[in-house]
Amino acid sequence: MKRLALAAFLLGTIAAYAAQSFPEPAGADTAGFVAIFDGKTLAGWDADPKYWHVEAGMLVGVVTPETLLKANSFAIWRGGAPADFELKVEYRVSAAGNSGVNYRSVEIPTPAFALKGYQCDIDGANRYTGQNYEEHGRTFLALRGQIVRATGDSKRAIIGSVGEKDALATFIRAGDWNQIHLIIRGNVLTHLVNGHVMSVVVDEDAAQRMAAGLIGVQVHVGPPMKIEYRNFLLKVLPPVAPAAARKP
Repeated sequence: MKRLALAAFLLGTIAAYAAQSFPEPAGADTAGFVAIFDGKTLAGWDADPKYWHVEAGMLVGVVTPETLLKANSFAIWRGGAPADFELKVEYRVSAAGNSGVNYRSVEIPTPAFALKGYQCDIDGANRYTGQNYEEHGRTFLALRGQIVRATGDSKRAIIGSVGEKDALATFIRAGDWNQIHLIIRGNVLTHLVNGHVMSVVVDEDAAQRMAAGLIGVQVHVGPPMKIEYRNFLLKVLPPVAPAAARKP
């Protein structure tokens, strides 16, 4: 009898294990994404032609010794102002370059082509790449490696970590192509580079946070630089709704 009970227990355990499912690699993960840059023209984008042009399928920003900036300048996508979304884009930046991908942003009147809002930072030295910086706003929301809760009065508290800053930098390829993946849902803002989470912000500052806005990419004040972007893919997500109570 004991042997039968043990056999039944083992069979039940095996069946329960077999019924479980586990996460699997997403692979290309392109379902629901649409291209927002045609790789041939600036159609759908606004930018200062002194700094931005299209070349070989890329959106290219260049600052030369003759065109040094007095204020950051953006190429701004005019196709919408998404709220909840995922955005994937590949970039390559020069060693002295400084750029970033803005989202949930608003255009400010002066200077021209300027945005205020959240930014996934990019720089050639990889000191800041992947962090969350609010352009013309609260500045540093989360450094690389940090999970931060932003609350009222522009206070920000580190509540966790996704890794050590310098260790995460080893996943970023200097002088080569990298992929940014933004997952923006409700008040949780997640930045990934090459499949690795770099920073997370939980923005509970109701007076300061933005629920929707423009997308744009930046050339930055400073030395001559070059930034190249390609393969912009956007997936608009449905609004986050309260979960219905599960019935027993």
